[in-house]
Amino acid sequence: MSADGKPVEYYLGLEYSFNVIADPDGGYVVVFPDLPGCMTQVESLDEIPYMVEDVRIGWLETVYDTDPNGIPLPSYPADYGGEVALKLPKSLQRSLAESAEEEGVSLNEYAAMLLTRGEARRRRELRSAPSDSPSNQPQAAAV
Repeated sequence: MSADGKPVEYYLGLEYSFNVIADPDGGYVVVFPDLPGCMTQVESLDEIPYMVEDVRIGWLETVYDTDPNGIPLPSYPADYGGEVALKLPKSLQRSLAESAEEEGVSLNEYAAMLLTRGEARRRRELRSAPSDSPSNQPQAAAV
């Protein structure tokens, strides 16, 4: 058992995410970001389910046998539930509300539309900027 008293079966029951990366020479590389060094190669996508389980189980059992406390817990991507709370100057909120009313939509819909347009414009600019251009580097927003 590990120092926290969990048997290896506990870790085997956890779901770890993995990435599948196409190899330019053919086949695929499968990497578990949360399990350092846990990876495998497959020739076809059909092999992935079998090889993923095999390499994950092998890695977990090996690390458990050598250092039970060396097994990290799975990480999960942030949950984006679609809600953002913003503090706005009253004048900006009023201006946005007036514009939303003119457009015949709610303030929420109007703000989402403006953010979507702005994000799309930013992504287009990043794609069109030369890779060594300073504009392609993250910038702090002026407030």
